[in-house]
Amino acid sequence: MTAAPPRRRPTRNPVVWVVVVVVVVSVLAVGVVAATRAYSSREDAKASATPTVAASRAPSTLDPADLAGRWTVGGDSEAGYRVHEVLNGSDVTVTGRTDSVSGEATVAGTAITAATVTVRVADIATDSAQRDSYFRDSALDVAAFPTATFTLGEPIADAVPSGSATTTVDAPGELTLHGVTRSVTATLQIGLDGDGVQVSGSVPVTFADYGVQAPDLGFVRVEPRGAVEFLVHASPAR
Repeated sequence: MTAAPPRRRPTRNPVVWVVVVVVVVSVLAVGVVAATRAYSSREDAKASATPTVAASRAPSTLDPADLAGRWTVGGDSEAGYRVHEVLNGSDVTVTGRTDSVSGEATVAGTAITAATVTVRVADIATDSAQRDSYFRDSALDVAAFPTATFTLGEPIADAVPSGSATTTVDAPGELTLHGVTRSVTATLQIGLDGDGVQVSGSVPVTFADYGVQAPDLGFVRVEPRGAVEFLVHASPAR
């Protein structure tokens, strides 16, 4: 009886392997691109300018006697953050903004003797919903810490200008962010505007000081320092 010839092992077609490799590489590439676009992109990350008191403001209608007393923060106010990212090796500046801002101040003569500005961090938005979701849920945990607050620590003499002048002053105080309170110094610009006043400010922050982990996702890395910024419009409480 003639023995059956040995069975030949199937030959692996090199074309098939090439196709498999190409497909895997393509899937990985698409995944990286999708993840990059989901978090940020150079095109999307168009930063707004640092808020400043407008050079052209409405002439003040306030009598000097109207300046003393309590002031409240009203509409057209905004606040948020400014951070720098390294995205795929390129530097990108990102700003988040919200108009959910409240606060009040007390003026005696030309001095600001007390002030508090509160920002609803949960409402801060950039131009990327995916980035906002990461910052709100992972970095800032807004469910537990929905607001950030700056409180003036001591009176600021000669802070309120007259006419169309603008003053620039340093305002020592405390910033509460992510449930942590730190002593800070805000740089303020102040100018009268119609029946109120404009106040712009910037507070430098190091995220680790507030227990905030700056994102580092490989393709994007957020610098460990940023700034809290605001431009508020206040008027005498009546």
